[in-house]
Amino acid sequence: MSSLRITLTALCCVLVVVIGALPFPSNAQLDPSFYRNTCPKVHSIVREVVREVSKKDPRMLASLVRLHFHDCFVQGCDASILLNNTATIVSEQQAFPNNNSIRGLDVVNQIKTEVEKACPNTVSCADILALAAEISSAHGPDWKVPLGRRDSLTANRTLANLNLPGPSFSLDQLKKAFSDQRLDTTDLVALSGAHTFGRSHCSLFQDRLYNFNSTGKPDPTLDTTYLQELRKICPNGGSGTNLANFDPTTPDTLDKNYYSNLKVKKGLLQSDQELFSTPGADTINIVNKFASSQDAFFESFKASMIKMGNIGVLTGNKGEIRKHCNFVNKKSVEQDLASVASQESSEEGMVSSI
Repeated sequence: MSSLRITLTALCCVLVVVIGALPFPSNAQLDPSFYRNTCPKVHSIVREVVREVSKKDPRMLASLVRLHFHDCFVQGCDASILLNNTATIVSEQQAFPNNNSIRGLDVVNQIKTEVEKACPNTVSCADILALAAEISSAHGPDWKVPLGRRDSLTANRTLANLNLPGPSFSLDQLKKAFSDQRLDTTDLVALSGAHTFGRSHCSLFQDRLYNFNSTGKPDPTLDTTYLQELRKICPNGGSGTNLANFDPTTPDTLDKNYYSNLKVKKGLLQSDQELFSTPGADTINIVNKFASSQDAFFESFKASMIKMGNIGVLTGNKGEIRKHCNFVNKKSVEQDLASVASQESSEEGMVSSI
């Protein structure tokens, strides 16, 4: 009986993963003025918290942009990444691309606390993530963030492991990961530009420095001077926990230097350098365009951030407005537990009949 229940549960999980893996951009209409009457100060509240945090930790700006990205690529922009492990939730935070890597969860909670004081039960955690990402684009472009998302009742760790691009992805793998979200090649190159600020652990690129593709040699697409600089930060056999700037020139500013770096073989991750060093790639012309024109980069970055922010959003009566971003609301928990109990009861019946 127990083994059959496990089998049935496994089959159910497979179905969830298959359905969840399908691209599902939403046609729902978000609106930058969604909170005009219900929470008119939400932008200024988010901005103030982000500003104060970034004074002490400039790196947090890039982390908040990344948090929004990692949310949207897994069952849509629904704040599922913020959910902690519970009896009924398997958190995405321990997925391989997120584990000991994502930052800013506490900052989102600070923002949520302040927003709840001003406008209880009104602003979703998903919208807070989108607003924080826009505000965190340090010295970069401004855009009006479409709002009106609602928060998910579930998370999907399996999908997080499947959907989030890896640091060693080839260009073809990157294109597929973005295409699965109905994002095109320009979106890929523009959103990769978020790596123009922030830091990365050595463990995500250390193989490029010493044993690229098990050759015992460094990645030939790395500038030799840059290689030596990175080896000082990331010694061979080291723990991999040291941090290196994504952009060695302006590490805390969102600008076009990311693309200029790629042209001189100074992309930190393999997935970065692939955009320019893959022979004959259609991404090369886009990199050249953004490297020569910051305005062109900013315009594409804004458009792609808005486009990404529309992926799979929940609106209307779907999902909920969480009171606390790390947990679904109590009523939802009770409903979820009741559903689990009902499913177990149904499985008992199936086992008995067999």
